[in-house]
Amino acid sequence: MRSFVARHQAPFWLIAILGIIALASLSGIDDSWKVTLTEMFIRVIVVVGLYLFIGNSGIISFGHIGFMCIGAYAAAWATAEPGFKQIMLQGLPAFLQENQYPFFVAVAGALALPALVALFLGMALMRLSGMAASIATFAFLIIVNSVYSNWDSVTAGVSSIIGIPTVVGPWTAYAFAILAILVAYLFQISRFGLMLRASRDDDVAASASAVHIVKMRLVAFVLSAALVGIGGGLYAQFLGILTVDPFYLNLSFITIAMLVVGGMSCLTGAVTGVIVVTAIVELLRSFERGMSLGGTTLSLPQGSQEIGLGVVMALILIFRPNGVSGGRELSLIGRRAPPPAVDLSPGDVANEIYPGELR
Repeated sequence: MRSFVARHQAPFWLIAILGIIALASLSGIDDSWKVTLTEMFIRVIVVVGLYLFIGNSGIISFGHIGFMCIGAYAAAWATAEPGFKQIMLQGLPAFLQENQYPFFVAVAGALALPALVALFLGMALMRLSGMAASIATFAFLIIVNSVYSNWDSVTAGVSSIIGIPTVVGPWTAYAFAILAILVAYLFQISRFGLMLRASRDDDVAASASAVHIVKMRLVAFVLSAALVGIGGGLYAQFLGILTVDPFYLNLSFITIAMLVVGGMSCLTGAVTGVIVVTAIVELLRSFERGMSLGGTTLSLPQGSQEIGLGVVMALILIFRPNGVSGGRELSLIGRRAPPPAVDLSPGDVANEIYPGELR
């Protein structure tokens, strides 16, 4: 039992750390901090979703915020006021126009629609590797932004969708962050995660070991899109108003920066990066507003958040290329030395992945 706990302790420590942060929402803090906490937990979901694909496959995706946009609009279509939808969103089918669905139906839609899009998109994109795959995902982000900005009868174009119930707070977002962490960790330790990381490290050897690389990438891509879509659905029901503008370059940069700062090769890095970057951004934001110290008001020029975040990313990449986490999962109980390196032939690796099937 102790060895099991020591081996799988990382997600539980991460959940506990986020829980301690969530308790701050009950300590009498003002509403602005509750907003910050809720946004942070939603970004944990999104960045963990990014990690599930990027960290295990090694392919940098610039387009996952497109799935967040799809999930946010799916939730908005389900929960917005029917009167508004019948006037402004006449292109929606009748079952969406005439009804207002509960929270969990909206979340289910925010999960299913991005996953379905990712399934069809991934059948083509997951055959690409390296920079070609990254550019293709960025093209997907551009397409989503263009379609949702101009499809007036379904998305209201550049106008806002209003009348969305604001039912998401810190604790709701925290609960879904727990779900995202557990899903990502279970995938990480599964056969699929093992085979996908094998293809990340050496795709030729993985193919020789009977790993279907495209299939493994597609599974991670769809699951990742589903988690990011849930983050979008929660975001829509947190704001209560929705436009396409936030789901583009700025949010893409922030979420990828969080993953890089924390360390994109482990789940601990994904969660740590969100916490660290949120703290840095909030500190710089407070300095932009001005802080009084000894009768003197100190303030930074507008735009300092982006500059500061860029400097932090540069320093991380120079002095700690594996991120704040160092590429290691959080381990506080019974730390074990890494196993000795063993030189295995492709046949031995195949037998590890499919024990007994090649004999």
